[in-house]
Amino acid sequence: MEKNEAAGAARSDATHLLAVGTKKGLWLGTSSDRQNYAFTGPHFLMQEIPSIAIDTRGARTRILVGLRSEHWGPTVAHSDDLGATWQEPEQGAITFPPDTGAALERVWQIQPDSAARPGVVWAGCEPISVWKSTDGGEHFELNRGLWDHPHRTEWGAGYGGAAAHTVLPSPADSGTIHIAMSTGGVYRSTDAGASWVPRNKGIGATFMPVETPEFGQCVHKIARDPNHPEVLFAQNHGGVYRSANNGDSWDYIAAGLPADFGFTILTHPWRSDTAWVIPLTADHQRIPPEGQIGVYRTDDAGQSWTRLADGLAQPEYNVVLRDAAAVDTAEPVGLFFGTRGGTVYASADEGEHFIPILQQLPDVLCVRAAVVELF
Repeated sequence: MEKNEAAGAARSDATHLLAVGTKKGLWLGTSSDRQNYAFTGPHFLMQEIPSIAIDTRGARTRILVGLRSEHWGPTVAHSDDLGATWQEPEQGAITFPPDTGAALERVWQIQPDSAARPGVVWAGCEPISVWKSTDGGEHFELNRGLWDHPHRTEWGAGYGGAAAHTVLPSPADSGTIHIAMSTGGVYRSTDAGASWVPRNKGIGATFMPVETPEFGQCVHKIARDPNHPEVLFAQNHGGVYRSANNGDSWDYIAAGLPADFGFTILTHPWRSDTAWVIPLTADHQRIPPEGQIGVYRTDDAGQSWTRLADGLAQPEYNVVLRDAAAVDTAEPVGLFFGTRGGTVYASADEGEHFIPILQQLPDVLCVRAAVVELF
C-alpha cells in the first residue's frame, strides 16, 4: 500500500476499530483518536477467540472471528454491523470432508486476500490445513494440495498444537501463497495452492538432529513487505529472519535484540524495511527478558533495532502470543498488542508511546486493528 492511500484512510469521518479476542470472549472498541476507546463485549462470552479478521474491502466492514466453544466446537462467525449482530452457517463454516477422517480443532488465522480479489478469504487451521472462501468468509473449502502433501506424516505439533497459523497470499500474484506452520516451517505455492514446497533454507531448528533441515522448523509467524512482495520476515522458535527472494533462502537478522525467541512479527503497512518484534527469553522460560517487556522496531530491514517501551508497565512476565499484536493503516501507523495477563496496549505513533486501554481481561489471543468507514 502506498503511503498516500493509507493516510487517506484516516479521514475525519473514519473510525478506528480494535478487536480483541481472548480465552473467554471478544471485545470490540471504537475510537476517533486511538487514545480513548468505547468497548462493547464480551461477545461470545466463555468462547475462545483465537483468530479475527477485519475485512474493509468493498462497501462494508466485515468482522470475521474464529470461535471455539467447548460445547459447540469451532467455527467462523461474521458481523457486518460492528458486532451488533452475528451470523454463522448452520452446518459450520469450516467442515472437513468425510474422506479425511479429520475434525476441526481450532481456526488459527483468518486472512482476507487483496482488494483485487474481493470475496476471497483464507483460513489456517488445526489440524494443519489451509482453507479458501470465495464468499467473504461464510463458507470455506479445504485446500487438498496441502492436506494430501507427502510431508504431512512428518509435521509435528508445536507447544500450542499442530496448526497452519499464517497464510500470506501475495498481492502481486494470485498464484503465490506462503504459509507457516508449527511444526513444519514455511511452505510456498506458486500455482494457487495446487502444490506446495518447503522454503526454510537458513532457518534454524536446534531441537532437530539437523539444525537447518528442509522442513520441520517451528516458525512462529511470517509477514510480508508492503512494497516488495518477495521480501518476507519471520519470527522463529529461536531466530528472526528476512528473505529477499520469496522464501528461497533466509538471513538471520536478530543481532541487536535481547533475545531471538518470540511469537509475533509485524511489518509496516506501506513503508519497506520496517518491522516490529516482541522478544522473549529462551523457550524454557518464555518471559520478556529480565521481566522487562519491550517492542523492538527495525527501520533498516533488521540491520539495527530500537527498543520501544514508553508507557509499558514493568515488570511484566506475561507473553504476547503470535496474533496478539497488530498494526493499522492510519497516519502515523498505530501499533497494538495484548498480553496473556489481560492487558491491551495501544500506540498511535508506531510504538514510540503506549497507553493501556484494556486491563484484567482473560488471556489475550488475538488483536486486530483497522480504520473503517461507518456506512
